[in-house]
Amino acid sequence: MKSDVEKLSDTRVKLTVELPFDELGDQVDEAYQRIAAQVQIPGFRKGKVPRQIIDQRFGRGAVLEEVVNASVPPAYEAAIAEADVVPLGQPQVEVTEIEDGERIGFTAEVDIRPDFDLPDYKGLAVEVAPLDVSDEDVDEQVMLLAKRFGSYNEVDRAVQDGDVLLLDLSAEVAGEPVEDLAQQALSYEVGEDGVVPGLDEAVIGMTAGETATFAFTPEFGEYEGTPIDISVTVGAVRERVLPDIDDDLAMVASEFDTLAELKDDLRARLSRARLMERGQEAREKVHEQLVDSVDLPVPDGIVAAEVDQHFENHGDYDDNHRAEVEAETRSALKSQFILDRIADEEDVSVGEAELSQWLMMQAPRYGMSPDQFAQALVEAGQVGMAVADVRRSKALAVVLEEAVITDTDGNTIDLSELSGPAPTVVSAEELAAEEEEAVAEAEEITEEAADEQS
Repeated sequence: MKSDVEKLSDTRVKLTVELPFDELGDQVDEAYQRIAAQVQIPGFRKGKVPRQIIDQRFGRGAVLEEVVNASVPPAYEAAIAEADVVPLGQPQVEVTEIEDGERIGFTAEVDIRPDFDLPDYKGLAVEVAPLDVSDEDVDEQVMLLAKRFGSYNEVDRAVQDGDVLLLDLSAEVAGEPVEDLAQQALSYEVGEDGVVPGLDEAVIGMTAGETATFAFTPEFGEYEGTPIDISVTVGAVRERVLPDIDDDLAMVASEFDTLAELKDDLRARLSRARLMERGQEAREKVHEQLVDSVDLPVPDGIVAAEVDQHFENHGDYDDNHRAEVEAETRSALKSQFILDRIADEEDVSVGEAELSQWLMMQAPRYGMSPDQFAQALVEAGQVGMAVADVRRSKALAVVLEEAVITDTDGNTIDLSELSGPAPTVVSAEELAAEEEEAVAEAEEITEEAADEQS
């Protein structure tokens, strides 16, 4: 096989490949065998039709077509490997020459990952908010517990902020009911403002049995930009009665005997949660630094395809919205290129357990069980995408582990408590084998789930 690579741009190449016929003997034999197995000719058993009969009945061109279909894909893969580029998406292949007994030639244009220099990604400095947990933070958590173990007294007065109401809600758009917003005997605390905007303003000052109407216009969703008319009826006005915040509350609301012990536990939990928040903040800032530190092109064709796919799934758009989605897509691709290169540099691998954990974390976002999600990925041919996503996440974790993180007060933040085992470092050969094993494991999970369902 002969192959040449022509760089069309920083993100696209054209491969020119020539396959000498003397290297295609096996493909020619297999082509005759496939045709013979598919046709029925009087006087010959199926699969035993001689070559000359196939040539007479169907023409040599049918055989050559089979040879081309069988030989071009592996030849393309070999040419890509020889060119030492990382292809993105499907190639545009054109068979340019079929000389029977001489050669088969084809070209393939494909987008590629651009070549670029990685920045020094070790020791990046980022600043996050302080970790401090104040007494007020702890008291707020104690108050939430007290509310859970409080009681309600129904009162005969106008609604005030903090009251807990029983409400009946209905909604209409242009006279048609909106079932998703209809509620009966809804328990609602005034001040939460978590049902529809404007509800608090509508009910404050009302008494039990009264009805009020108001309108709001959603900024997103099915009724984006469309006024919705809301009717609310107050069924009961209840006043929350809180228990005393003392040792008795601690014993009822927790496993602790004293309020002091409960507060110590809440402080420790808040500290852990605050550390996780700062870890996520640092991760986002490290990622932002990485993306901003590299100036590299992204393939316009890949960007356009992903943007088009986005709007096929999400409906109409205006020019500003399309420009926003295109910018986000370019940034996401740039991030992928950088993290893939870091993963290559660090020989980051993806193990079976990590892929399984990713499946368990992602499946609820799509309303699926992990088995269903794995099956959907296999059917869509997206298992490789899942492996790549996990690998990039681990590459970013490597960068975060080496980062210098301080808070706005100048204190060093240690995220080691949140860290799991260090990423496995393996050879390139072991990396490829482990990723193949991870893909196979996902497919095995799917097959087992299918067997159980049947």
